[in-house]
Amino acid sequence: MPRGTTAKGAATKARIVAGAARAVLELGVMDTTLDDVRRRAGASKSQLFHYFPGGKDELLTAVARYEADRVLDSLRARMEPLTSWEAWARWRDQLIGEYDRDGADCPLRILVNQLAPATPGARAVVAELLTQWHAHVRAGIEHLRSGGQVGRDVDPDRAASAVITTVQGGVVMLAATGSVEHLAAALDLAIDHLRGG
Repeated sequence: MPRGTTAKGAATKARIVAGAARAVLELGVMDTTLDDVRRRAGASKSQLFHYFPGGKDELLTAVARYEADRVLDSLRARMEPLTSWEAWARWRDQLIGEYDRDGADCPLRILVNQLAPATPGARAVVAELLTQWHAHVRAGIEHLRSGGQVGRDVDPDRAASAVITTVQGGVVMLAATGSVEHLAAALDLAIDHLRGG
């Protein structure tokens, strides 16, 4: 905690950020007001401005960090190194299953589509998250390439970018159609392409 911040103060700030995250999920970035956040967080207006003197922009950046941490925690807990085709298949099935169960209202979609364009601070947080995710996917592709399971002509950096973009594009289609079929088809084609199929 920063110097001078009490445990109670840190808890209040965390509660405000969590309330703001709920408001963004329910209402969208553009329609979320500080009053919406205040109601969801059970906080006063003076508390909002005490912890976020920069107003909505500062709060949205904090929400982006909160959501990015959730995504990274999930990646670390459930996304094993993509160093075999079996690991890729498990990741594909897990991803499709989660989106089929939870729909498009996931932290990553909200980060990329709503929070990143909202403030420069949120954009930097999202860029950092995507860089870490990209590195994870690239490392798996590099491993497979070094073992001869991916063609030598495949650029791991570009391939990782394509895989991540495939997932995000599929999630946009899920949001529009309510179906994971587009995501599944695009991800299957991306993996097949990597395998040389």
